Amino acid sequence: MSARIALATTPPARDLDEDMAPLLAALHAAGAQALAVDWDDGSVDWGGFDAVLPRSTWDYCERLPAFLDWTHRVAAATQLLNPADVIAWNTDKHYLRALAEAGIAIIPSSFAEPGDAADAVWDAFVDAHPGDADLVVKPAVGAGSRDAERHPRSARAAAVAHIARLLAAGRSALVQPYLDRVDVDGETALVHIDGRYSHAIRKGPLLRRAAPATDALFAAERISAREPGADERALAERVLAAVPFDGPLAYARVDLVRAGDSTPCLLELELVEPSLFFDHAPGSAARLAAAILCRVPR
Repeated sequence: MSARIALATTPPARDLDEDMAPLLAALHAAGAQALAVDWDDGSVDWGGFDAVLPRSTWDYCERLPAFLDWTHRVAAATQLLNPADVIAWNTDKHYLRALAEAGIAIIPSSFAEPGDAADAVWDAFVDAHPGDADLVVKPAVGAGSRDAERHPRSARAAAVAHIARLLAAGRSALVQPYLDRVDVDGETALVHIDGRYSHAIRKGPLLRRAAPATDALFAAERISAREPGADERALAERVLAAVPFDGPLAYARVDLVRAGDSTPCLLELELVEPSLFFDHAPGSAARLAAAILCRVPR
């Protein structure tokens, strides 16, 4: 009997997920039955699938407790890829602190928690980073650049109001310097499948200075294929080795930027539902399909 695979999505993402069709096709070509299924559809019997992969559950940020409850229900019924404990860890950007403590080079990061004074958080970070013209404020639980803004260091009132708005909603806020080289180099996103490097893309800069955050499901991205540097490949491998869970993971995306001295550092690690940019890497969808199916109990 062929394996039954669910690719979890959400209605607003169905027409936006460019990876869905290639992955469905690759799974079908490998002999599996594969379906796109809404993660919050209460009528779905998840135990009827041999594996479930969050493909474009891009509304999880606004519904995190319900989403994490769903991951545990699915994991109790069948194989969830990536595992529920990995997903819970990676949905909150406090994981950056854990990776920094493990020796990973990250963008300098400071977290503000509900109950903190937004003005004190901003002033302390600005004082600690006198050489940075702009700083970024974003939620610790967020995706697609939603609620993320790039503030000039002189725009104290707007930045403090942004932090305060997040904290008042019960959300943790993350403050980081904006690295100027992003405007020239963009970001490098390195995709790993089954623990091995697959391909990489370049993302153009997303955050415009003093511009409001996107109100779409995700900010529009300018994507092109990129051959990563050896130093980027090496850092991505160190990042994945520092993840505090048994591996290899079915999929991972390591997003890197270069600091002022040109060394790469970690922007984000995506282990939940990242875009994997199959269209920019022939054969990559088939590689992920194989990684999924090799995890299905025979």
